[in-house]
Amino acid sequence: MSSIRTAIGCSSSNSFGVIRRGNRQDVRFLRDMLRHAYYWRSGGEIEDATLWRYVAGWGRRGDSAVIALEGGFPIGAAWFRLFPRGEPGFGFVDEQVPEVSMAVVPSRRGRGIGSELLDALVAWAREQGYDALSLSVADDSPAMHVFEKQGFQKVEQTDHSWTMRLNL
Repeated sequence: MSSIRTAIGCSSSNSFGVIRRGNRQDVRFLRDMLRHAYYWRSGGEIEDATLWRYVAGWGRRGDSAVIALEGGFPIGAAWFRLFPRGEPGFGFVDEQVPEVSMAVVPSRRGRGIGSELLDALVAWAREQGYDALSLSVADDSPAMHVFEKQGFQKVEQTDHSWTMRLNL
């Protein structure tokens, strides 16, 4: 972690803040971040019930999150969860590969926070013994470079998005 002190692994400090592990009390914030992740272009309300699967019943086996804090307030999150084959997420690869979701509040984007969150989440996935992570990202999302820089590779394109996989 190069610019955010973390409460979960390697750390270095600056005036930015902390990344900590998420818990069940963070569900409301994860829900807000899900809105930001899905409506990164213009904002809006989530109408598609399938999106809520990324946070519904948070705390089940395979659910893991990291939260970025600035001045004690959450400003971004990255999380993953496992999905069954019969109810896959948008970036589903298989039942043993957790799917990543991530967002940073709009006023804090472009400062490397997403990269730091992803670094922390990938490190935690390795600690937990996962072999890979997957995600879905719009083909014109500015976050695409963050995922590619981390080592995620495109595995399938559907409509205007890519399913990407990172082998750990």
